[in-house]
Amino acid sequence: MAAACATRGDRAGPGPEQARQLVLVVTADWNASGGRLQRYERDGAGWRAVGDATAVTVGRAGSAWGRGLHQVPAGEPGPVKREGDGRAPAGLFRIGTAFGYAEHAATALPYSAMTVSDYCIDVADSPLYNRIVDAREVGAAAVAGSTEPMRRDLHADGDQRYRQGFVIEHNADGARGAGSCIFAHLWKAPGEATAGCTAMDPDRMSELLAWLRPQSRPVFALLPQAQYRALWRNWGLPAPDDAR
Repeated sequence: MAAACATRGDRAGPGPEQARQLVLVVTADWNASGGRLQRYERDGAGWRAVGDATAVTVGRAGSAWGRGLHQVPAGEPGPVKREGDGRAPAGLFRIGTAFGYAEHAATALPYSAMTVSDYCIDVADSPLYNRIVDAREVGAAAVAGSTEPMRRDLHADGDQRYRQGFVIEHNADGARGAGSCIFAHLWKAPGEATAGCTAMDPDRMSELLAWLRPQSRPVFALLPQAQYRALWRNWGLPAPDDAR
């Protein structure tokens, strides 16, 4: 198996015009390592919150502009995502394949059961950069140097972080060094930040996976509070609480 961590192709946007489901994470500022996640659905009446907001963690160094469906407005402040910077990509992204340790999962998303030979390639100069590959197919040399085995329970003393998750389609075109292997997954411990992913409680992840529907063209947005307030109208996002 070889699968892109992000679907290559159209990066048009700026907003989720066709999306009917939205996963929105808002953080306090660029350096915050935690935030709040809220699900939304919409019909002709606009976005409607689904369920309660839940705590999540993001990159240990905060967040930075990623590469997704959005275009960063000229002059908009904020760092830019780079490989290994410990920041979660900010912006607007497609939601990709779900993955996990179990053979099957309670989700309508396309699902990949990970094996001991599956890796996400985070080596920036690899031709497989930002792709999930099976070492049995691409060869051991192709995954050499990768720090992202997808069965972390088998490679890292029972680590459960990737037991459930889904791909956040950052850096779809695999631009070298722009960041790779960005997922929503389980947190290692409550409140523990990540290397750049979004992590949460297992029960919240199960709810999210059961709710997401590919036919609703779900998207994922992550923004610091100030950028959310500045961009929500142009990006077609739900209004912040203080703007309603």
